[in-house]
Amino acid sequence: MEGAELAGKILSTWLTLVLGFILLPSVFGVSLGISEIYMKILVKTLEWATIRIEKGAPKESTLKNSASVGIIQRDESPMEKGLSGLRGRDFELSDVFYFSKKGLEAIVEDEVTQRFSSEELVSWNLLTRTNVNFHYISLRLTMVWVLGVIVRYCVLLPLRVTLAFIGISLLVIGTTLVGQLPDSSLKNWLSELVHLTCCRICVRALSGTIHYHNKQHRPQKGGICVANHTSPIDVLILTTDGCYAMVGQVHGGLMGIIQRAMVKACPHVWFERSEMKDRHLVTKRLKEHIADKKKLPILIFPEGTCINNTSVMMFKKGSFEIGGTIHPVAIKYNPQFGDAFWNSSKYNMVSYLLRMMTSWAIVCDVWYMPPMTREDGEDAVQFANRVKSAIATQGGLTELPWDGGLKRAKVKDTFKEEQQKNYSKMIAGNGSLN
Repeated sequence: MEGAELAGKILSTWLTLVLGFILLPSVFGVSLGISEIYMKILVKTLEWATIRIEKGAPKESTLKNSASVGIIQRDESPMEKGLSGLRGRDFELSDVFYFSKKGLEAIVEDEVTQRFSSEELVSWNLLTRTNVNFHYISLRLTMVWVLGVIVRYCVLLPLRVTLAFIGISLLVIGTTLVGQLPDSSLKNWLSELVHLTCCRICVRALSGTIHYHNKQHRPQKGGICVANHTSPIDVLILTTDGCYAMVGQVHGGLMGIIQRAMVKACPHVWFERSEMKDRHLVTKRLKEHIADKKKLPILIFPEGTCINNTSVMMFKKGSFEIGGTIHPVAIKYNPQFGDAFWNSSKYNMVSYLLRMMTSWAIVCDVWYMPPMTREDGEDAVQFANRVKSAIATQGGLTELPWDGGLKRAKVKDTFKEEQQKNYSKMIAGNGSLN
């Protein structure tokens, strides 16, 4: 009995601390300054570790970020210019060297598949994700690393699991209860309060530190919010500062329970798997949503998959065909404190969440950008590219024309045929520089 009483006291004390220092401030959207102190200590510790690494292993300290500094230097000139110095007007055997060079460049370091793996860090952040075992450099650094493992797994992980459980439970219960109310301004207000509060709790379960910029450009009701996509928590990051109507596929299990509860309180747009393939049906439902200026802005990630936060890949045009005002948002994570990228082909959701909850923190910047509309004579593809360029420029990301679907699919034959057509035109004399 004494053991049970002791366990009960520890549990009650634990929940009291969580309620008083985290949950209640989350409800009112305030901070007690605990996270700021934690971040200052963390920054000082990582700076000290970087200095130790530079002293103990000068060669490893020059580790390059392969996402921004390429292994090879590419010649980005078009085919016509690349071949002009090697050939005349007719076919020449020397043309093989150009295509061989391009093929070897793609094999050594292509600019697509590296966007689907974690961004390499310039210096070690005392986590296990690194190419070099920096924690074996010195005894003192090893002790700090071991202490960090104990803190992350024995202190932060239980706290974060507790907060995540409370946040998800309150979201399901709160949206279910609010959903029983008749449609009114009170219901909308309570729905937004529940969503904001629960998302703030879940963000604090990740020790999230978010810096919002240009809040005067926050998405407005009746509009469409589009953002670059790095992680499933992108939704939490944005919903902490404002509510959105989600768009996505119906899931089963725990995710399905959450979706069914949320849609009762807020007009989210969920589709069955068979409906997602019907573009006309999807477009119709989205147009009906934005036609009502009282409904929350729709949140869409046009890339359609998670990219490692070093670049922005092709935006699907469907989001830009439905009309309305587009509110671009750029999201940029700081990988020094934790890797937010979800490599779905390598980690399942449980493994991913465990990595997130055992990282130091999730730190990111969010830039709200001025609203954009489709110009006269501009088609959906051109509009999508213009929005993508604006997001890439604001977030300091690399803009790539490739489809994120290449993460799991092969290159379309049309891309290969386009290169073949360009070369055949040059052979015939129609595409040469002369």
